[in-house]
Amino acid sequence: MHKTKRFSTIGLGFLLLVATASAYAQPGKNWDYLGEANVDGQVDHDSIKVTGSQGTFRAIRLRVENAPIEFDHVVVHYGNGATVPIQIRSKIPAGGQTRVIDLPGDRRIIESVELWYARASGSPAKPKVRLWGLR
Repeated sequence: MHKTKRFSTIGLGFLLLVATASAYAQPGKNWDYLGEANVDGQVDHDSIKVTGSQGTFRAIRLRVENAPIEFDHVVVHYGNGATVPIQIRSKIPAGGQTRVIDLPGDRRIIESVELWYARASGSPAKPKVRLWGLR
């Protein structure tokens, strides 16, 4: 009976590991990778270009890798020429991500997303930001 409990515990641990790994691998179903930017300096402003062939999206999410980033805001540029500034104002740790950022209106083509952020102090690593879009 002791052996059965041990295998149950190992099985549960394995299931938790698989669930955690799959959640880390991608933000979720219907999320598409749209591009990335590398933070090179202490204070930075970058733009991630998205091609129209990617399709239309109703929300975005930013994932941070290597080192934390302090986001101020993003500006979403749509294919029809419209722009929408979105305040974020939060520190995202390495391996973390922003909340789901709903885009106003109907699903639209995203031309680019401007990022306004600063590299968080205390980390020698250069952060990377990956942009994901929700259909």
